[in-house]
Amino acid sequence: MKAVVREVLLIFAALLPIVNPLGMAPIFAEMTLGYSVKIRRTVALRVAVNGVGLLVASLFIGSYVLEFFGVSLAAVQVGGGLVVTIAGWSILNKKSWADDKRVESAPNSQEILSQAFYPITMPLTVGPGSIAVALTLGSNLHVERHIELIYSALAAVGGILCVGMAIFLCYWLSEGLQRVLGPTGTSILIRLSAFLVVCIGIQIMFNGLQDFYHVLKAGTGAG
Repeated sequence: MKAVVREVLLIFAALLPIVNPLGMAPIFAEMTLGYSVKIRRTVALRVAVNGVGLLVASLFIGSYVLEFFGVSLAAVQVGGGLVVTIAGWSILNKKSWADDKRVESAPNSQEILSQAFYPITMPLTVGPGSIAVALTLGSNLHVERHIELIYSALAAVGGILCVGMAIFLCYWLSEGLQRVLGPTGTSILIRLSAFLVVCIGIQIMFNGLQDFYHVLKAGTGAG
């Protein structure tokens, strides 16, 4: 039992800093500004469910999907890092969502609900960095005894569910954080968070390019 709890905490500790729901909470609050509490809670729940689904799929079948299509993890890092960089850059240079909401007297709830998966879940919440970590953790689940595999799989799902709960709570309570910080503080935190997203995206791309370089170097040396 202790081993299962330890593995749950390991998965949770490995994924939470990469997902970083607390850092993304101000961006979520600004993107859902002007919507009712019910809509914001619904979007937060959808993002959490989508995030759990993506991480679980990456953990268990991600490597097989990549192998089937002949896509390397380095390619995922380069492509995904580019998407994250573009998304962060867009947020960094976007004028305040508050200005947009003042123009609209009644925000269209379908618009924000349609954005629950893209871009809020992916790549802003669960991006290529989180997927790469999940793929790496999934590769360590291959054990000899079936009972150990079952325990490891359940522990992994438990850790991911804890991450999903953290996403929901941080996003659901983001409006309170926005009220505490005020318009100026929220704007500053959003810009800082967006800048970090851009930096994370560039770092993910660099990691992928570095892997490509090592492969090319090894191939050239072998030739």
